Amino acid sequence: MNVRHGVAMATLGMIAGTASAQSSVTLYGVADVGIEYLSNVPSANGGASQVRMASGNMSTSRWGIRGVEDLGGGLKAIFDLESGISLDTGAQNNRTRLFDRTSIVGLSSKYGTVTLGRQTTPLYDTAIQLDPMGFAPRYSLYKSDDVLAGRADNSIKYRGTFNGLTASGLYSFSRTGGGEVPGNYTLDRNLGISLSYEVSSFAIGAVYDEYQGSTLATAERKDRRMLVGASYAFGPAKAFIGYRWYNGNVGAMPTDRSDLYWAGLRYSVTPALKLTGAAYYTNMRNSGADPIMFVASADYAFSKRTDVYMNAGYALNRGNSQLGMNGFNAPSGSPTNVVPGTDQTGLVVGVRHKF
Repeated sequence: MNVRHGVAMATLGMIAGTASAQSSVTLYGVADVGIEYLSNVPSANGGASQVRMASGNMSTSRWGIRGVEDLGGGLKAIFDLESGISLDTGAQNNRTRLFDRTSIVGLSSKYGTVTLGRQTTPLYDTAIQLDPMGFAPRYSLYKSDDVLAGRADNSIKYRGTFNGLTASGLYSFSRTGGGEVPGNYTLDRNLGISLSYEVSSFAIGAVYDEYQGSTLATAERKDRRMLVGASYAFGPAKAFIGYRWYNGNVGAMPTDRSDLYWAGLRYSVTPALKLTGAAYYTNMRNSGADPIMFVASADYAFSKRTDVYMNAGYALNRGNSQLGMNGFNAPSGSPTNVVPGTDQTGLVVGVRHKF
């Protein structure tokens, strides 16, 4: 190799290294599947037990692509595209959307991050931090109110963290895609704002979320939620407590009112083995159907990427309540639902791998 050729190769190597440092694209995902037992599942003969394979128990099975480009001066361009999958069948969770979980692009700096597209709401971002079950897709806070795991189409979102204080705000021009109608700026609108603070072993968060109907007939109706919670770590344990207020009439008239309370404890027996216990109580203010869900979980990590788990739960239903381990008031006949007014026992054992 002559000197000129050697210098050229070294220069190309430096350029490639610089480009790599300035820009990156990452493929990531989670594969989570298990075997689940449920009691009192609706059937032709009333309630029956069921054993099935269930995808996405501790985490939603998914894959995604995220990227970042350093624009200089502390400014970065970012994007994230994420799609949910059913690991038991290989199908997309949402057949009409490839990237049903996230599709955003934005800019990030020391002053915070601004993103545009389909993304999680501040309600989701706050609740996931305050649930002892880590907002698992099943057997968790999420199943007592699925709107807590909200995502909004056509939204712009800001999020910034400063010395432990995190502020977030979101505005959606059309939460479900039914809005953005000329002359009507409130149809399907969604807005949310949150504040959280974390220092040492203590964390606290509060959030407000509001959205309006997605049809002309429901455009002036609103569903409003406020949530507040806290966590405190002491030794190998971490305690959680929280409350969610709801007042809304988008889905039905007259106005619905409910209060959701939860508490739980997570305990690290060893660095690999974690035990969790939690209770979720819903007070339906317009009726006596006040269900309670109890959950116990054991999770063992073989590595940072791979773990096995066992979750057990019991849903206590009153009146005509229909809270199952996999959902609240799910459509009748759903394989993850429960016969109205009956209790349900659930048990799921599975494996999860993150890549």
